[in-house]
Amino acid sequence: MLTLVTGIEGFTGHYVKKELEANGHTAVGLRSDLTDLDAVDKEILSLQPEAVIHLAGLAFVGDDNANAFYDVNLVGTRNLLQALAKHASRLSSVLVTSSANVYGNSTGGVLDESMRPNPSNDYAVSKLAMEYMTRLFNNKLPLCIVRPFNYTGIGQNEKFLIPKIVKHFLDKEPVIELGNLDVWREFGDVRTVAKIYRMLVENCPAGETLNVCTGQTYSLKEVIQLCEKLTGHNIEIKVNPEFVRENEVRELKGDNTRLNRWLGNIPTYTFEETLNWMLDINKNN
Repeated sequence: MLTLVTGIEGFTGHYVKKELEANGHTAVGLRSDLTDLDAVDKEILSLQPEAVIHLAGLAFVGDDNANAFYDVNLVGTRNLLQALAKHASRLSSVLVTSSANVYGNSTGGVLDESMRPNPSNDYAVSKLAMEYMTRLFNNKLPLCIVRPFNYTGIGQNEKFLIPKIVKHFLDKEPVIELGNLDVWREFGDVRTVAKIYRMLVENCPAGETLNVCTGQTYSLKEVIQLCEKLTGHNIEIKVNPEFVRENEVRELKGDNTRLNRWLGNIPTYTFEETLNWMLDINKNN
């Protein structure tokens, strides 16, 4: 199957490409700028993909350029879907990645797909707007939307939380500056996420919106404690007010029941196993 992966050169794309090729797919990336409709249109016409995993977009919540979120995540996605609907006659599945951030400041228990979104920053608003726009193509394309919760792994940019913490431990830094410690997050493994995306394009749950999550959360203090346990290195935590985000989402914990109904219970890594993989100096060199 010829599978187009937008953002194939990115952190997640690297693992998705590897997962696809290990399971018989031909994975190709999109060369065009998503915000250039004419270029995207011509490339899709030439490529004629059989499946699409749309990963490309701005993913860092703390980015200061709010307009870019809408240009890329909303308009760029619409350009892609328009080109696919017009030219890709062999399509069997289109997977569009949204974000668990669309749930916003919900803290009352586990978050499932039926909960009303309540985005609290421009990144999340752009993703929710993208979801609504995507549904305009439901009668034209075999579409599935996923809302991934936090996940990590080797190769993720160090401006993200877990790679930043891991780097401090690998370098045996005495102090780490963090933002709000009173937050709880899921930390899935990018290798599992890649497997889920591959299985979804093969099964094509068209019309569905699915959480991609573990259902387990950790506080930042627990993350530090696990790293100390795995490395034997102790570190002092200092809260830097500049790192405390306005409208910080206190807890994000997902319900993966609907995903499991489609794919079954997928073997995954514990967070400790993921950290141990990332902290392995030999594998990082």
